Amino acid sequence: MTTDQAIEVVRSALMVALIVSAPILAVGLVIGLIISIFQAITQIQEQTLTFVPKIVAMAVMAIAILPWAGIKLIEFSEKMFAP
Repeated sequence: MTTDQAIEVVRSALMVALIVSAPILAVGLVIGLIISIFQAITQIQEQTLTFVPKIVAMAVMAIAILPWAGIKLIEFSEKMFAP
């Protein structure tokens, strides 16, 4: 394996990781923004108010996209192990 091939494999792996994790991170970002706005309006500064809903929403999203993420990872694995 040449250096160029190794770089391409790492680049592909990072792109797949980014694509698979993006929906989960986006949900965490949106929920965090909504809760931050709510805290700013009500002046409630409770730490668990931000942590618990984001974790729950991100877990639900991870379960929801599991079939799609599995397909993406299987496609990447087949591409890596193909002759």
